[in-house]
Amino acid sequence: AALALDNGLARTPPMGWLHWERFLCRTDCDTDPHRCVSERLFMEMADVMAAEGWRDAGYKYVCIDDCWMAPRRDEHGRLQADPKRFPSGIRKLADYVHSKGMKLGIYSDVGNKTCAGFPGSYNYYDLDAQTFASWGVDLLKFDGCNSGTLELLAEGYRRMSLALNKTGRSIVYSCEWPFYLRPVQQPNYTEIKQYCNHWRNFFDVYDSWRSIKSILDWTALHQDSIVKIAGPGGWNDPDMAMLPGIFVFLSQLVIGNFGLSWDQSVTQMAMWAIMAAPLFMSNDLRHISPEAKWLLQNKEVIAINQDPLGKQGYQITKDKNFELWERPLSGRAYAVAVLNHQEIGGPQNFTFSLTFLGNGLACNPACSVRQVLPASRDWGFYTWVSSLSVEVNPTGTVLLKV
Repeated sequence: AALALDNGLARTPPMGWLHWERFLCRTDCDTDPHRCVSERLFMEMADVMAAEGWRDAGYKYVCIDDCWMAPRRDEHGRLQADPKRFPSGIRKLADYVHSKGMKLGIYSDVGNKTCAGFPGSYNYYDLDAQTFASWGVDLLKFDGCNSGTLELLAEGYRRMSLALNKTGRSIVYSCEWPFYLRPVQQPNYTEIKQYCNHWRNFFDVYDSWRSIKSILDWTALHQDSIVKIAGPGGWNDPDMAMLPGIFVFLSQLVIGNFGLSWDQSVTQMAMWAIMAAPLFMSNDLRHISPEAKWLLQNKEVIAINQDPLGKQGYQITKDKNFELWERPLSGRAYAVAVLNHQEIGGPQNFTFSLTFLGNGLACNPACSVRQVLPASRDWGFYTWVSSLSVEVNPTGTVLLKV
């Protein structure tokens, strides 16, 4: 335990912006200069995040995912950025992001190649950790492609954790460790939390309702094993990658893109808050609707996500198309989500007793109820034996604070 991760970071779920889902592995800056993976993209996103309230709302990390590297290491064996797309180098990019009051995240892989085929960190863990620290990196997303055996995978995740600690720089450590274990064995989340600040469990989120729904279904099915381990310093990411050898990427909010309706966007924001998930947007903040901006910057929802008690929420009942979730909050409060899975027809009502909440203690002897999403309003005071009737749109969610 003395050798385990002890960086004092991620006391609440990290928040930021990530390039992957929206910009993928675009490397042709000649024909697509505004959307390729380049220093220009990250500098422009940092500018917008500082100027338009994203940083102040809590989105502190500007994260680079796969495809930033040159095809080969330099003559000293160090990773290097693609010289055409990152001509100033990662150190200058980190300095620029820091000058905007934010932090820089970067990507590497536990195996000998990244998921996209760039150089991985296998047998270079200490050197790569030192390199990232010397560049001023603040978060490492560490993928699990091309890692060989499960023993090498586990050894690599442990070694990189220790290597990051040895640098003396505070670097949040984001792992894919449990996802690669799950096809073969049940992950040891106690051990994983010793080494990682957050970790991925399930398929990579796509810009679609089907993807969001599958993530919620998987989380509810496995909540007995994953909810109890989450807390300050270590968090479950609700989405994960496809299969070993295929791309795996950081948990992403796809609100503000193309695939979700308004109600589905509300559902993702509400449920990611309930699940105490890291909030990493993957969208184009240079071109985002006022509605999506309002939702992503909603202070009440972010406060639930960032609640200092640090307990992850869970499903407490399922009734036909409806699910009822709760999350214990500080100050003896609870966040409550009513999710309607129905995909046809109009709004439906769901009625439940307040005695369901908090093992009967959330509203004993009385409580106030406030609706947070899809719009904020006070519902007033209720007694322990009261029932609430909630009207929810198809594929939508009503988020309450009790």
